[in-house]
Amino acid sequence: MTTTTLPNRLKPICDRRAEDVAAAKAKRSLAELERAIATLPPTRGFTRAVTAPGDLRVIAEIKRASPSAGTIRADSDPVAIAKSYEAAGASALSILTEPHWFHGKDEELQAARAQVSIPVLRKDFVVDPWQLAETRLIADACLLIVAVLGEATADYLAQARAYGLDALVEVHDDAEMAIALKSGADLIGVNNRDLTTFIIDLKNAERLRPMVPPGTGFVAESGLETPEDFARMRAIDAQAVLIGSALMRAPEPGAQLRYLLGR
Repeated sequence: MTTTTLPNRLKPICDRRAEDVAAAKAKRSLAELERAIATLPPTRGFTRAVTAPGDLRVIAEIKRASPSAGTIRADSDPVAIAKSYEAAGASALSILTEPHWFHGKDEELQAARAQVSIPVLRKDFVVDPWQLAETRLIADACLLIVAVLGEATADYLAQARAYGLDALVEVHDDAEMAIALKSGADLIGVNNRDLTTFIIDLKNAERLRPMVPPGTGFVAESGLETPEDFARMRAIDAQAVLIGSALMRAPEPGAQLRYLLGR
């Protein structure tokens, strides 16, 4: 695991995930995972899907809960929601699998992915390279959080690519953006939520957007609630937005996505 000094809100989550991974590694070795990876077809092309030319792309998220919001949708049916997102025009899915704070399950990601054709990001807290192999078995892309991995981001990104995984490299400030760019990330997500205070500010994406060079995909994450928010992200030439809570709180998540997209 990385030795990066973590923001207070991240540390307990990452410490617990490290414990989970240690237990999982005792049951299934990296060599076993890699043998299974060798038999898999290519992934569905997450980065390609969310950076394709045209209108703003949406990565629609499925999550039952979060540390900032508590329980969001306890009784959600991930398969039904995934299918509704795809029908509403989502270019990709993000599915939380962290079990303790977000109440996610790998099995629900697998069930949802089996019922859609669009690529799926496994949204979790990667603290060990073993998780990249595990992710390749069930998803098309992984999340690499620079606040967690620090300078090790480049090594994790290289390993993800070796397994055939796409990676969304997440940053929150200028220093993290510099690390992401140095790592060679081809898809960078700016989280508008401050992981220390949980305060959301869309100006974060607007402020950091100019740092991303042409040819590198840009995703705005968190705090997108209205068509006007989408318009703001279009105005800074974001290729995609990642949106979860605003959809999961709606009576019909797929219908809410259609509304936000103006369809």
